[in-house]
Amino acid sequence: MRIVDATVDLVELPAQPVFRWRDGLPGSEPPVTGGVLRLRTDDGLIGEAHTRRGVIVADLVNRVIRDEIVGADPLSREYLWQRMWELDRREEFPIYALGLVDIALWDIAGKAAGLPVHRLAGGFREAIPAYASTVTYGSVEEYLDVVDQCLDLGYQAVKVHAWGDARRDGDLVARLRAHVGDDLPLMYDGSAAFNLGDAVHVGRALADAGFLWYEEPMREFNVTAHRWLAENIGVPLLVGETADGAHMNTADFIASGSATYVRTSPHLKGGFTGAIRIAHLAEAYLMNAEVHGSGLLQRQLCMAVPNTTYYESQIMGNPIIPDAAVGADGMVRAPSAPGIGYDANVAAGRHSDTTLSPA
Repeated sequence: MRIVDATVDLVELPAQPVFRWRDGLPGSEPPVTGGVLRLRTDDGLIGEAHTRRGVIVADLVNRVIRDEIVGADPLSREYLWQRMWELDRREEFPIYALGLVDIALWDIAGKAAGLPVHRLAGGFREAIPAYASTVTYGSVEEYLDVVDQCLDLGYQAVKVHAWGDARRDGDLVARLRAHVGDDLPLMYDGSAAFNLGDAVHVGRALADAGFLWYEEPMREFNVTAHRWLAENIGVPLLVGETADGAHMNTADFIASGSATYVRTSPHLKGGFTGAIRIAHLAEAYLMNAEVHGSGLLQRQLCMAVPNTTYYESQIMGNPIIPDAAVGADGMVRAPSAPGIGYDANVAAGRHSDTTLSPA
């Protein structure tokens, strides 16, 4: 089996539902030109990967990537993963583009085997609890209302994206804990809002409130700053979400003592191959690799690796817009279609399954 063509079909995607992230970050996007990367094989299989950045990815495929992969064996995922890293040395691919070829290759492999990707990758579970991952709301009172709605929908944990104001966010986390009691797992995502001093202030508030983790408090370019932060707070850090370098970058966070948990994801860490490498690296240190983002890719990865505890379900609106992937019991089930499952997703009326994460 050989790859005979690589194309990016541009797709006009509608505006996202209105929401906002923390102060300083853009929120919901207007209509954008997305894209579907399609790798075609000589025996008729087509592997897909979806992106909200269709024009950029089309340029990379047309100018750099197609000539590299046409004629290659699509089952040689490790070889082609290394080739993408070689091309990245010159191009500095956007972090969301680096893994797209790998994702499409896993889609081909799953279709060739007649298996969903999570089974092809080894298969660890068939269901996982979801946590509600909020967008940013206007007031403490609105957050408390939204959290109550999350619990009514069956969610077993809640993560908040707040304002990125250290004092205001510190007050929010204390009031959230008082509102829900001691037993509900709560998490906090800083979306890289803080300098070191403000990150320490929020971290101490999170420790006092018994939060499960403190995610991406600062930009992830300085591992030493994260080590200093870890030494000065009592809440576990979840790091390694958006910095380049996949498992290599993650290894430095772990070796420095900065991480209690690390992030992994197909769309930011070099596809499924990169994401699974991170999960195995973390497991060697008795550490969880929590899967970042919502969608089919993330559902497949959650089912494949043992050391992740939740599926991140992005929720927005007030009243909340329900997430169709989450059952009334707060669980997410494994996809069953061969490959990633994009064909089944399109049949259900959902063309693009990309995350709403600020990353």
